[in-house]
Amino acid sequence: MKLRLAAFLLALPLAAAQIPEEKLEASIQRKLGRPYVWGGAGLKSYDCSGFVWRALLDAGVLLKRTTARKLYFSLPEARAEERAAPGALVFFDEVHHVGIVRNDREFYHSSTSHGTRRDRFHPYWQRLVSGYRKLQ
Repeated sequence: MKLRLAAFLLALPLAAAQIPEEKLEASIQRKLGRPYVWGGAGLKSYDCSGFVWRALLDAGVLLKRTTARKLYFSLPEARAEERAAPGALVFFDEVHHVGIVRNDREFYHSSTSHGTRRDRFHPYWQRLVSGYRKLQ
């Protein structure tokens, strides 16, 4: 029974386009300022993929909790016009780091040195971008 339930949950379509932007933003805002902890996906600390997973889960998107690299290869590529859409995922550093796009200038992530935060796509981050993925 557990196996069938797990297979069903993994087969659910992702409906990111149906999630109100304000619901995702509220979920993210509640997590900002939390410390980085490797493997963290709880309510008090996060690693980068744990932050993405928890923020999306709290906003109503079911994703398998996994690493940034596995997440990158499991989702479809975002077209150029989808990359700046709120909720798109942005991957950095040869897909070892992931964040959630806020708009064409900013994204959210869990930084090892600063914890969960909003950052700008300034030249440091722009040169590290590996790609973008969409949730549907």
